[in-house]
Amino acid sequence: MKDKVKYILEAPLKNAEEILDKNYDIIGLKIEEEADKEILKRLLPRIKKPIMLRCSSDDSKDKDLLPEFIEILDRESIIAYVNENTYKAVLPSVIKGGHKLVIRTPIDINLAKEMNILTSDEGLSLDKIIIDSDIGGLGYGFEYGYSIMEKIKLEGQSNDKYLNMPLISFAAEETAKTKEARDEGLGLFLEISSAMGVKAAGADYIVLTKPEVLETLKELR
Repeated sequence: MKDKVKYILEAPLKNAEEILDKNYDIIGLKIEEEADKEILKRLLPRIKKPIMLRCSSDDSKDKDLLPEFIEILDRESIIAYVNENTYKAVLPSVIKGGHKLVIRTPIDINLAKEMNILTSDEGLSLDKIIIDSDIGGLGYGFEYGYSIMEKIKLEGQSNDKYLNMPLISFAAEETAKTKEARDEGLGLFLEISSAMGVKAAGADYIVLTKPEVLETLKELR
């Protein structure tokens, strides 16, 4: 049976050349600085698969930078991510370009729903929203993040239109923060196991950082 999960292989824009030819479903391009604009412009004609453009994770920078990078895109893409501090600054560019938007909230089903309502009130169509409930493996424990993802899925399937959206998980990001991940072999195993965990929880998009993990997960379909 075909795997419905979409795997996103992500790298900073300056390193994106290294993953262009990999077998991802979506390529993730992470912004680090304003100079990355020129790299994005050069790469776009060479990228044939869907794109996820990801912010720098610095709210003060992303309010200005992310809209500028969105304007460069030449196709509908996934924009990741906004939160309660950045969504108003980024939304106009997302809506104008017809992009999908990842909305991140801190492991709370009520906050996820509230942010979806707020962004839809600002004009973003509900079918353009992707939920990132965060995984917070180092703070709350993987099980807690897993349970919130399950609850969102169940509520969405119970006809709550403000939670009936795809889920995305950046589980590998938390895994990489552990001291065990410094070991190359163990780091691969941790990324595989975290990806399989959020897949079981109902993630529709899973963001990976290691090409070897991507190939392993593809083989498990």
